[in-house]
Amino acid sequence: MPEFQLVSPFEPSGDQPDAIKQLVSGLENGARAQTLLGVTGSGKTFTVANVIKDVQRPILVLSHNKTLVAQLYGEFKQFFPNNAVEYFVSYYDYYQPEAFIPTTNTYIEKDLNINDEIEKMRLKTVSTLLSGRRDVIVVASVSCIYGAGNPSDYEATIIRLSEGMQISRQQLLYRLVESLYSRTTMEFKRGTFRVKGDTVDVHLAYNDFAYRISFFGDEIEEIYSFEPETGRKIDSLLDCAIYPAQIYVSPRDRLEQVIHEIQDDLLEQIAFFQQQQRYLEAKRLEERVNFDLEMIRELGYCNGIENYSRYFDRRKPGDRPFCLLDYFPKDFLLVVDESHVTIPQIRAMYGGDRSRKINLVDYGFRLPAAMDNRPLQFEEFYQIVNQSIYVSATPAESGTSRAGSAVPRSDTRTRARGDGSDQTR
Repeated sequence: MPEFQLVSPFEPSGDQPDAIKQLVSGLENGARAQTLLGVTGSGKTFTVANVIKDVQRPILVLSHNKTLVAQLYGEFKQFFPNNAVEYFVSYYDYYQPEAFIPTTNTYIEKDLNINDEIEKMRLKTVSTLLSGRRDVIVVASVSCIYGAGNPSDYEATIIRLSEGMQISRQQLLYRLVESLYSRTTMEFKRGTFRVKGDTVDVHLAYNDFAYRISFFGDEIEEIYSFEPETGRKIDSLLDCAIYPAQIYVSPRDRLEQVIHEIQDDLLEQIAFFQQQQRYLEAKRLEERVNFDLEMIRELGYCNGIENYSRYFDRRKPGDRPFCLLDYFPKDFLLVVDESHVTIPQIRAMYGGDRSRKINLVDYGFRLPAAMDNRPLQFEEFYQIVNQSIYVSATPAESGTSRAGSAVPRSDTRTRARGDGSDQTR
């Protein structure tokens, strides 16, 4: 199993070794939360990197905007070039959420533009987390607290192949479709596969290379990776794992049950609107949901399928959604950068999303289940986290705001000085 290997021409200096020692000691002794204070440029990231090297646990580094996430991602890639450093932010270059403004009777349809490269990096993050590796650092924005698919369903859809394995070509094609890969005869791009005789090529959704799987009857004869653009062989493989083409996947054998549950809730909500003599809302909801159900039956998905995620995930009304944090091992360490800004942002996400969804449900644009497609509440977020280090350039009172009452006042705090040294406070 690979371990974190910190690569740097510098060694901790001044009081940094003491700060690192105290943070590591706090983690080993079970401290739930610790805070590292220091002005910008004082070497806090290097201090955290040394802590990561010592604790050897999967890490989630959380920051409040994409610019800082990209900066931290670059720094950790330099510190840990031989380990898995991943990048997870919202993959929208432009996003206009669905909304309804009652005062002007204006419905705003969802509009978005997805950045393919960022989508690839998000998928790579999830595949790395489920690969079993422990030397993983994920640098993420607060988009990581938004709904994602059930990790159990995602893991069940991973296709594991090996040379000599007994599986028919048709079975493999069926499983690829279940993992949301699309068959193509034209453009061979990420998330697609093509078939030529006894050979199946799969362009991974989360990487820039493809796998070629060759069959002899119902047995896999050869597996190798290659460059999709040139066809140049990269490496022969004894086995491989093909991860789903999307984070949100759901077994098809669950489809009929989900459709029945959506229909039941639809009839209940229509009856509710009719009792209130709100016939426009009842008719609107009936048409919109039935159209979505038609698409789900035919294609397995529809535009805005995330609004039905509660049914697919087998969650009860009000249950929190799954998110990226559920893909981490239980003992992962959370590092919150610029915590005086990041923590309030996490707190605000739920309220903003809820106020928009209430109008959509009240006026018949969505079923009440859409309310359960949401970001985590702060309390839910904090319950998932095992141990954390808050990094801030401001005093704790205005920084983490004690993360509510959850961060104990007695926890270790270190201050990073402007000269790059750390002093225990």
